[in-house]
Amino acid sequence: MTLARIGVFDSGVGGLTVLKAIAEQLPAHYLYFGDTARLPYGTKSAETVARYAIGAARFLEAQNIDLLVVACNTATALALPLIKEATHVPVVGVVEPGAAMAAEVSKKRAAIVIATEATISSHAYRDALQQHGLKAYEKACPLFVPLVEEGWTDHPVTEQVARIYLDEAMAQEPDQADVLVLACTHYPLLTPLLRRVVPEPMQIVDSAESTAGVVRKMLGEKSDCDLERREVAPVTERSRRTPIAAKLSPAEHRTFRFYATDSVEKFKRLAARFLGRQVDHVEHVDLGG
Repeated sequence: MTLARIGVFDSGVGGLTVLKAIAEQLPAHYLYFGDTARLPYGTKSAETVARYAIGAARFLEAQNIDLLVVACNTATALALPLIKEATHVPVVGVVEPGAAMAAEVSKKRAAIVIATEATISSHAYRDALQQHGLKAYEKACPLFVPLVEEGWTDHPVTEQVARIYLDEAMAQEPDQADVLVLACTHYPLLTPLLRRVVPEPMQIVDSAESTAGVVRKMLGEKSDCDLERREVAPVTERSRRTPIAAKLSPAEHRTFRFYATDSVEKFKRLAARFLGRQVDHVEHVDLGG
């Protein structure tokens, strides 16, 4: 069987949680691009974000990918239609899969969305949830990203911060939301901690895992993991191309290539936290301004 070539793009290392979730469900050749020299995207204009994202998408498309996953919430929120117009492969963002999964599991038709300031300001998840008939309560949690990158995913300070954020979020939702949507690619690393903080009946929806389910269905593949989920995307035709020659392990049927626009050593160090495995080789790429 010829394996698909899946490109995953993010402004930094957070999108590696999306890569990990997809790779756990689907054998493929994976190419990850982290635009680390130009992060954070959240402080940039929509026009600049679109320009950066399109440049990254075209770089990955030049590597003969079959499908592009925009693992960056900001790029998905601000530039997904433009990215789709600029490329010639199917494109998946992270917002719609997360919203669709929240709609699938919510009984009270209300959800709390936690994300970065930029994603909350875009109201992309709010709008997507409303399309699915859910009321959305949004809460920016700007301290989570640096805490995760510091490795403090189960630290008392992080738990205290989480309790403050979520207490504030729950105070604004009289309808008693029963779903918490993790709308930042860093946040899945906080899931065990957040599970302790939120009320027990509340479902936690990880947009990374939701996106992985969509990718799996788009490629028409069956999961090699027994996950009790229904996918929400239509099947689309995919092209087949020559796979990457070098494999990490013939038994795994998964290969990985990593590209970064800034320090490869920092990327490798942080990547190990997000992937749960060592990353030995990262290629430096300069896309210019």
